[in-house]
Amino acid sequence: MPTLASSGVVGFGANTPPAFGVKNSLLAPVVAAPAVAEATKPGADQVDSDVDTVTDLRKALVSLAMNLRDVRYVRGGHSPSTGFDCSGFVRYVFAHAIGVQLPANSASQFLDGLKVKRADMKAGDLVFFHTGGRRHRITHVGIYISNGQFIHAPTYGKAVQVSSLDEAYWAKRFVGAKRPEGMLALAGSGGNG
Repeated sequence: MPTLASSGVVGFGANTPPAFGVKNSLLAPVVAAPAVAEATKPGADQVDSDVDTVTDLRKALVSLAMNLRDVRYVRGGHSPSTGFDCSGFVRYVFAHAIGVQLPANSASQFLDGLKVKRADMKAGDLVFFHTGGRRHRITHVGIYISNGQFIHAPTYGKAVQVSSLDEAYWAKRFVGAKRPEGMLALAGSGGNG
C-alpha cells in the first residue's frame, strides 16, 4: 500500500517491496489499460494506447527522480531517508515509480536491457559511465531526462542532481545507454518504447 515518505514522495512501505509487474505499481490502472483496450478496440487504437502507456511510465520515472533532487549521496544508500548511491537511486526510482525491480549495482544494470543509441535515448533510459579504475568497467549510472540531461546521485559530498552528458567530465566517461527489460515488459513495446 503506498505511503507518504518523509521526503514528500509517495512510495511503498519499508515492509512492502514492490514486485516486478504492475500489481504494486502506482500506475497499475494506467498499465492495465492496454489489456482492456486490446479486448475492446481495433488495432490502431491499441497502438495509440500503448504509446500513451509508455509515455506515462516515462513521466512517472522522471517525476519521482526529480522529486528526489537534493537527497544526499551515501555509498550503499537506497532510500530517501538514508541517502542514495547511483545504483540505489536508480533502483528506488524504478521500483517506486513503475514497480520494476532492477539489479543491485550499475554493472549489473548495464547488462539488463536493450542497448539504445545516444540519438534514440528517451526519458527513463539508463545512462552508464566509467568513472574510475579500469576504463571499460561500469561504475556509474543515471536516468536520462531529455535534451542531453540526466539525473543521478553523483558522489560523496553531493546530492541527487541533474547533469549534462555534454559536460566534459561526463562526455569523456559515457559508455552508453540501455532501456531496462522490466520497462520494456511493462510497456509491451517489444523494444520500441
